[in-house]
Amino acid sequence: MSDDIRRNMALFPIGIVMQLTELTARQVRYYEQQELIYPARTKGNQRLFSFNDVDRLLEIKSLLEKGLNIAGIKQVLEMRKQKELEQKTVMNEQTEEKRKEMSDQDLRSLLKQQIVHENRPWQTPLIRGELSRFFH
Repeated sequence: MSDDIRRNMALFPIGIVMQLTELTARQVRYYEQQELIYPARTKGNQRLFSFNDVDRLLEIKSLLEKGLNIAGIKQVLEMRKQKELEQKTVMNEQTEEKRKEMSDQDLRSLLKQQIVHENRPWQTPLIRGELSRFFH
């Protein structure tokens, strides 16, 4: 199972999300109403959240703590979405040639550098213990 599929899998009910994010149910529902998150729904209309939804809620919480309002958060998220679309993975002759030239060791080194040193400002890599605060 790919990481993208796993991160988008609807797993958590709102009670667990409230514990993970330290947000109230009302706040979570409000962010959904403002179209900042899009949780899945069961046949019984229960919200189920993915890892990506939890990350988004933590990002929203962080932006609110920095003083942004909902309109500002929407703009920030939209700009990030546009940037991600611009930076989609590209495979052409030039990149394929460079990929073939890299040894497994070079590839591992590059991956380690990306994981350890370069992360998105709103997203802390798991290896830095971000999730440790959820386990007591």
